[in-house]
Amino acid sequence: MAAATALTAVATGFAVAGVVVPAGPANAALSDVPADCGVSTAAYRSDGQRLSYVYSDRTTSTKAYANDNLGWVPSAHQQIGGSGDDTSFRSTEYAAHPTDGWLYKVSRQGELVDGTWRVTAKSASRLKNGFAGTRILASASPYLYRVEGTSLYRYTETYVDDVFTLSAPTKLKGVGWDTVNTLTYERSGGTGSAAVDVLIGTTTNGELREWRINRATPTTIASKVLRASGWASFTSLSTGYCAAHPDGRPLLGIKATGVASVHFDALKTDGVGTDIKGGSLGALGWTAKAYGQ
Repeated sequence: MAAATALTAVATGFAVAGVVVPAGPANAALSDVPADCGVSTAAYRSDGQRLSYVYSDRTTSTKAYANDNLGWVPSAHQQIGGSGDDTSFRSTEYAAHPTDGWLYKVSRQGELVDGTWRVTAKSASRLKNGFAGTRILASASPYLYRVEGTSLYRYTETYVDDVFTLSAPTKLKGVGWDTVNTLTYERSGGTGSAAVDVLIGTTTNGELREWRINRATPTTIASKVLRASGWASFTSLSTGYCAAHPDGRPLLGIKATGVASVHFDALKTDGVGTDIKGGSLGALGWTAKAYGQ
């Protein structure tokens, strides 16, 4: 998929055009993030067309595939699986419907046809009810985390008679999850009773924070502030990968105004945010609803 031809989304349809552009005027952000780092996020335009916002090799791009219109804009979205090569891809995703209360499993299949990527098959099937008001989904297979109102819930992915399903929800510790703007699965660590899922996100008071949720006893949640201010405006936060810096991570933040920022954390496991560097990429026009990945 990384080699896919980018398409420019315009009101009259889609015209093939290169939309990989310089990352922006923020030289500090570019120099602070190694060129081997890449990070992207899924987004949906108001008409239901899916987009991808990408930061890679110190450039930004918007990608869209023909026939990739869901018909509605998820209130929350999370990719749960994918595979592909230079000529095809498959992906499976969770999408919470904004009005009917259902969580959907969205399946997509794409192919490179005559030099242009297009989605050749897609489906959206109802998976589980009870997802009204869902703001955030974060997948840490076999677990799915969900934020609704002031609460955080966890579901377990299972197969019943060879059919993929989700367990009843477990309400996790704490209140005030309505003050969490973004929440994204970062990694898992530890073993046995000490195994944890680590999630990263931003809050309304401007914090960049890390949460550690014990897998065996998910009501036990520890959190740590990585940065105390400056992160309140982000409505989407995604983490990525650095090929030559595997211990680090890039962070792509997007604001509702279309301004994006990129940062680099040299050691993602230390629970320290003082070494996070980067800054704004400027106004990129990324105003479709984006989801942390």
